[in-house]
Amino acid sequence: MTFVLSGFADEISPDLGEQLAVLAAESISHLELRSAWSTNVANFDGGQVARLRRGLMDSGVRVSAIGSPIGKIGIDAPLEPELGRLHRVADIAAALGTTIIRVFSFFIPQGHDPSGYRTRVIDRMAALAAVAAEYGLVLAHENEKEIYGDRPERCADIIATVGSPALRATFDAANFVQCGVRPHSDAYKLLRPYLVYIQIKDALTTTGEVVPAGQGDGQVRETLAELHDSGFEGYLSLEPHLAMAGRFGGFSGADGFRLAARSLKDLLADLSVPWQ
Repeated sequence: MTFVLSGFADEISPDLGEQLAVLAAESISHLELRSAWSTNVANFDGGQVARLRRGLMDSGVRVSAIGSPIGKIGIDAPLEPELGRLHRVADIAAALGTTIIRVFSFFIPQGHDPSGYRTRVIDRMAALAAVAAEYGLVLAHENEKEIYGDRPERCADIIATVGSPALRATFDAANFVQCGVRPHSDAYKLLRPYLVYIQIKDALTTTGEVVPAGQGDGQVRETLAELHDSGFEGYLSLEPHLAMAGRFGGFSGADGFRLAARSLKDLLADLSVPWQ
C-alpha cells in the first residue's frame, strides 16, 4: 500500500510560485489548499481560481483537499452564511479536481459542557453534509481544539449519527495531544472506520508545542504503521505549524516545511512504507 504525500502549501509562503517550488524540491505531488496570496480559499474569486489552476497545471501538482474553514464559527452564529460559503468552496473543489473538503464542528463557548450542544451540532453537520452530497463531495471532519468534535468519542458520534457517506473524518494527532488525548491509543481505533485523510503534525504533551512528526507524543509512528497494515491508501497532509500556530492556521516557512517533510519521510522509510 502506498501513501500519497500532500501538505498545506501556504505554510511555506503566501506566494503560489514559492509553494510549488518547495513541493517540487521535496517530490510532493499534491497540496492541500487553504490559502494563496494571503487569501483564504473560501474568499477566492474566479480570477484567483483560474490563476491557481494554471499554476497547478504548469507544475503538475494536484489538489488533495480543500483545507476550508467551514465550521470554524461559534455554535451560536447563523448557519445560512456558512452553508453559502460551503457552496462556494464546493464549486472551487470541483474546479480544482478534488472531492475532499476539510470541515469543523463549531466552537463551543468556553467553560460550557459540550454535551449540551450535541443536538445543534448534529443538525448543523447534517446540513453541511447534505450540501456536500449534492456535489458528490466528502467532508473530512477535523478534530480541533475548542470545537465540539475535539475528542475522539464526539468525533465518532457526529459521523455515526449524521450517517451520511458525505461526512467522514480526518485525523490530527497534534490536536488530540493538545486536548489530553493519546492519539493512537485512545482515538485511532474509534475513528479508523471513518478515516479518509490524515493531517501530519505532532506535539508535546507537556507544553502543547507543535514539533515534526515522530518527535512528539502524537504516536505518529504507530498510527502510520497501523494505517499501512490496514490498507489505507489515502493522503498524508503535512500541516507543520513549526513557526506559528493559531486558531485559524499556521506557518512554518520554507525551511520549516522541508524539515517537516523530511521527518515524515524518515518515519516512512524506517517503517518500510512506500509513498508517492
